[in-house]
Amino acid sequence: MAAKNGDKVRVHYTGTLNDGTVFDTSREREPIEFAIGTHMVIAGFENAVLGMEPGETKSFTVASAEAYGEHDPRLVQDVPRSELPQELDPQPGMRLTATGSDGREIGLVITEVSEAAIRLDANHPLAGEDLTFEIELVEIAA
Repeated sequence: MAAKNGDKVRVHYTGTLNDGTVFDTSREREPIEFAIGTHMVIAGFENAVLGMEPGETKSFTVASAEAYGEHDPRLVQDVPRSELPQELDPQPGMRLTATGSDGREIGLVITEVSEAAIRLDANHPLAGEDLTFEIELVEIAA
């Protein structure tokens, strides 16, 4: 029985970047579970599962535009350190959360720190990256 739109599936995966760096894997935990067609995972991942049968494996690459988009320089800002909470010791790579004008939370990463300011990047950490996945369809739930 092949996976089709609307099926709930369980999938093991390992995701790598072009340089071979593993950015995420389910191999040391439970497989991810999602219903095909509900957009719970990126479209290229969801489309790759279509037509697979339990036990089948596949390797594929999702272009950055079809994954988390291209890196947008407009989402990078320098913020004066005086605008940060005094107890914060900003370090490159540190993740912060801000609240947008619409009330939604925005994930930020500190990319640079100077005495006067910090540089914040609101792009998804995988923006601009082509993503390669090795997947195994573990189960199609009834």
